[in-house]
Amino acid sequence: MGILNVTPDSFSDGGEYTDTEKALIRIEAMIAEGAEIIDVGGESTRPGSNPVSEVEEIKRTIPVLVQALERFPDVIFSIDTTKYGVAKKALEAGVHIVNDVSGLKKEPRLAELCASYGAGYVLMHSQGDPKTMQLNPQYNDVIDEITTFFKEGIEALKQAGVESIILDPGIGFGKTLQHNCSIVAGLKKFSNFGYPLLMGASRKSMIGQILNNRPVDGRLAGTIAVHYHSLLQGASILRVHDVQEAADSIKVYNSLES
Repeated sequence: MGILNVTPDSFSDGGEYTDTEKALIRIEAMIAEGAEIIDVGGESTRPGSNPVSEVEEIKRTIPVLVQALERFPDVIFSIDTTKYGVAKKALEAGVHIVNDVSGLKKEPRLAELCASYGAGYVLMHSQGDPKTMQLNPQYNDVIDEITTFFKEGIEALKQAGVESIILDPGIGFGKTLQHNCSIVAGLKKFSNFGYPLLMGASRKSMIGQILNNRPVDGRLAGTIAVHYHSLLQGASILRVHDVQEAADSIKVYNSLES
């Protein structure tokens, strides 16, 4: 899953792809590098970020998606949003998946919306919202609490009629470094649900912390290491900025596991 942030303020690539043509060129490059899913987001969810209006998010994402879906008809596209109106516009354009970092907490109607379009849904765990989530995240047992969240979310999605569900434990979304490490180490426990597991640690602060506060542009090797370990623990989708390097690591993994 290649990341395309059409935002001015995302933590890694904010401002690079706000122009539609530049965004389309980036999508084409990611596909050539091995991306099978393109995840388009119009609102930064980095820690401390401010929300944007539904109108602004639609303005940022839908023109790109409309052209991308027409230009790359064989590629799966997802919309990274927590807003009903944005998701509806994207699904109307032909998007295949809704990637909701709030896990139905902000907008429970996304379950029925995805079901009505036959779309997939990424159920991601988070604690708090992006503005405040990293101030003081606490859990009695992070694996147990995410497991409970997945159980409840899957039930709600199934009752709504959603057939394609992807589970994302939400690295960095209301978690300390220790929480994140525990999630990666215990990822296999979530395989019991029988749904694909998505891991999105690309360039995130946990890697910077492990590498003595390494800046974002120096976290590639750390990202590959975390994601490769996640593959060993049962992950089946990697959400990444550096597509070619991730695709290479998956090829190596598949060759060694075959």
